[in-house]
Amino acid sequence: MLAGPEIFVFSMACAILVIDLFLPARWRALCYWLAQLTLIGAALLTFKTMTGASVLTFNHMFVADNLSVLLKLAGYVLTVFVFVYSRDYLQERGIFRSEYFVLGLLGLVGTMVMASASHFLTLYLGLELMSLSLYAMIAFQRDSVVATEAAMKYFVLGAIASGMLLYGMSMLYGATGSLEIAAVARALTKISPNDVILIFGLVFVIAGTAFKLGAVPFHMWVPDVYHGAPTAVTLYVGSVPKLASFALIARLLVGGLEPLAGSWQTMLMILAVLSIAIGNIIAIAQDNIKRMLAYSSISHMGFFLLGILSASPNGYSASLFYILVYAVMSLGAFGMIILLSRSGFEAERLEDFKGLNQRSPWHAFLMLLLMLSMAGVPPTAGFYAKLLVIQSIMKVNLIPLAVAAVLLAVIGAYYYLRVIKLMYFDDATERSPIQARWDMRLLLSFNALLLVGILPWVGTLMEVCRRAIQNLA
Repeated sequence: MLAGPEIFVFSMACAILVIDLFLPARWRALCYWLAQLTLIGAALLTFKTMTGASVLTFNHMFVADNLSVLLKLAGYVLTVFVFVYSRDYLQERGIFRSEYFVLGLLGLVGTMVMASASHFLTLYLGLELMSLSLYAMIAFQRDSVVATEAAMKYFVLGAIASGMLLYGMSMLYGATGSLEIAAVARALTKISPNDVILIFGLVFVIAGTAFKLGAVPFHMWVPDVYHGAPTAVTLYVGSVPKLASFALIARLLVGGLEPLAGSWQTMLMILAVLSIAIGNIIAIAQDNIKRMLAYSSISHMGFFLLGILSASPNGYSASLFYILVYAVMSLGAFGMIILLSRSGFEAERLEDFKGLNQRSPWHAFLMLLLMLSMAGVPPTAGFYAKLLVIQSIMKVNLIPLAVAAVLLAVIGAYYYLRVIKLMYFDDATERSPIQARWDMRLLLSFNALLLVGILPWVGTLMEVCRRAIQNLA
C-alpha cells in the first residue's frame, strides 16, 4: 500500500496509452481528463498512506516519510497546472496527443520513486524513468528540427551524466559494502573521510547530480533544451523535475553521504558560486525569454545549493522551501509565455512582451509579480526563499559566500526588471487580444498571486519543510 500512488499513476499512464488507440479523434480530450483524474486519485492515495513516521518496505529499498509525501503532493499540483496550461497550446499546433500526458505521468512516477528511494538502485531507477520521459517529451514535436536537436543533445549528455552517477555509486558500494542509503551512512562513520575510493566516488556522484540540476559547469544542455523544446514541454521541464533534483540530493548527499559533508561542501560551494555568477551574467545578454529563463534557472539552482552546502537541518529545509517556490515561479513564467502565444506565433522573444500593460493590465500585473519574485524583491515569496538560504549559510559562518550571493543577485535583478520595463514603458507592437480558456486564466492568476498570498504562512511552510527533512538530517 505504501507504493500505492506510484502503482496507480503508472497503471493509469499505461491505460491512457491503450485507451487512446480506440478513441476517435473528436474524443481525444478524454485522455486529458483521465490524466487529471489520475493526479487527483494519486493525491487521495498519498493522503491515505500518510503515516507521519518513516516506514520502509520492499526490503528497505522504498521509504514512506514526510519528505516523500510533501514532494509527491507538490508534484501532483504542479502537473495539474502544467496540463491545464498546455492544453490550448497543444491543440493549436496539432500535437494534442495522449503521449504528452502519458510521458508527463511517467516522468512524475520517476520523481515519486526518487522521493521515496532509500536505496541507490531505487534512486537510479526513478532518475532514469524521469530522464527517459523528458528525452521523449522534448522531441515530441517531431517535425521541429530545433526540438529534435535539443532532445539529442540532452540525451547524449544525460547518458554520460547517468553513467558518471552510476560509476560513483559503484565506488561507494565498493567502499561501504552496501547500496542501502542508511547502511552506507552507517558504514561511512567507520571509514576515514579521506579514503581515496570514497572521495573518487563522491566526485562522480556530485558531477552526475550537478548535471541533473543544471549547475555550472554541467549546464550546457539547459538553454538549448528550454529554447528548443515546445513551450508546453519547457513548462514541464522547468517545474516538476526540480522536485526530483531535491529528492536526489536529499537522499544521496543528506541521507547517505552526510558523514562526508566536509568533502562535498567545498565542491558544492564552487558549483553554487559559478552557477549564480554565470547564470545571472549570461542571462543579461539574452533576447529570447526562454533562454533568459534557462540561465535564470541555472542561477536559481546555485541559490538552492547554498542551503544544502550549509550541511545543517536549517539549510536543508530552506533549500526545500526554495525549490518549491522556484517551481511555482517557473510554472507561472512559462504559463505567461503560453498565454501570449497563439497558433503560428511563439511569444518567446522579449520584444513580444512590449506594451503588455496596454493590451491587458491584469496579465502585465501577473508577469510583474512573477518577475519580482524571481528577482527576490520583497514582499514576494522569492525574496523569503533567497533570504532563508542566505541566512542558513551565515549561521555556519560562510559570510563571504553570503555576500557574494547577494551581490550577484543584485546583478541578476537587471534582466527581470528589463521585462517589467518592456511591459509598462514601451509601446505594444502586438495589438491582438489575449485569448485563453477560463481555467487557464484562473489558474495562472492563482499561480502568480500565490507568490504574494502565501506571505502570512511562510513560517508555517518552513515548519512543514523542517518536519519533512527531520528524518534525514
